[in-house]
Amino acid sequence: MQILVIGAGGLVGKPLYAALAQRGHDALGVTHAALDITDFEAVNQMISRAMPDLVIHCAGMTHVDRCAERPDEALLVNGMGTQNIAVACQRVDAALAYLSTNEVFDGERALPYLEYDAPRPLNPYGYSKWVGEQTVRDLVKRHYIVRTSWLFAHGGSNFLQRILTLAEQGAALRVVTNEVATPTYTDDLIEALIRLIETERYGIYHLVNAGSASRYQFARHVLDCAGYVDTPITPILSAQMPRASKPPTYSVLRNFAAQQLDITLRPWQEAVTAYFEPAPQTAHSA
Repeated sequence: MQILVIGAGGLVGKPLYAALAQRGHDALGVTHAALDITDFEAVNQMISRAMPDLVIHCAGMTHVDRCAERPDEALLVNGMGTQNIAVACQRVDAALAYLSTNEVFDGERALPYLEYDAPRPLNPYGYSKWVGEQTVRDLVKRHYIVRTSWLFAHGGSNFLQRILTLAEQGAALRVVTNEVATPTYTDDLIEALIRLIETERYGIYHLVNAGSASRYQFARHVLDCAGYVDTPITPILSAQMPRASKPPTYSVLRNFAAQQLDITLRPWQEAVTAYFEPAPQTAHSA
C-alpha cells in the first residue's frame, strides 16, 4: 500500500513511518518543517504529487495548555488544517486515517467511553480535535478516526519522561489523583494502527493500552519500574495545580470496535515495563 504520513517527525509519526516501511508498505513521510498543513495549496500539491492510497494524519497542535492560551490557532491547525488534508484526499480518492484524542469527551461519566459515545469536549484542544473528526467524517468516505490517550515514547516530550527527569534532578513531585485515563505506549499504538489500516475496515476506533490509571498511579508505577522506589510523590487534586487547560477528569477509552477485529493492546503496566527493557542488540559480522 502506498501511504503518506503527515507529521512524520513527531512522537507517533516518526516511528510509524519507519514501521510502515519495515512492514513492506511504500511509505512517504513529510514533517512539519516541510509542510504547513494550514496552507491548502501546499497540502493539495503534496497529496496530488504523492497520489497515495492512504494518508495518515499525525500532525497537529497537541500542547493542551498552549491550545487553551491560543484557541484560534488550535482551531486553525487541528480543524482547518485537517480540512485541508481531507479535501486533498477527496480529490485524489485517498483514504484518510486521523489521530484524535480522549479529550473529545467531557469526563463526566464513570464508565469507559466507547467509540459510539457522543463527544463533548471541555477545552480548546479537545474541541479542535473534535472539529477535525467531524471534517474527516463528513468529507472522506473511506476514513479511520483513531482516538488514543496519554502517549509515552522514547524521544519527544511526554509525561513519563517529565516524571523521570524530575526524579533524576531530585525535584519534589506533586501529581494529581483525579485525572484518570489510559497511558498508551506509542510502540503498541503503532502496531495496532498498522494492523487496523491493513484490514481496510473504516470507522471510528479507540486504540489505547488496556486498563486505566490516575496520573498519580501512572507516575508511581513509572518510578518503581525505573528504580526510584524510594522517591516520594505527593498526591494532589487538579485544583491545586492551576493550568490554562481544563482536562477531563475521567476519559478512559474502551477498545470495543478494534477488539472485534482481534486487535488488542496489552495492559498499560506491561507496556511501561516494556519501555524500560533494553533495546535488542544488532549482530555485526566481522
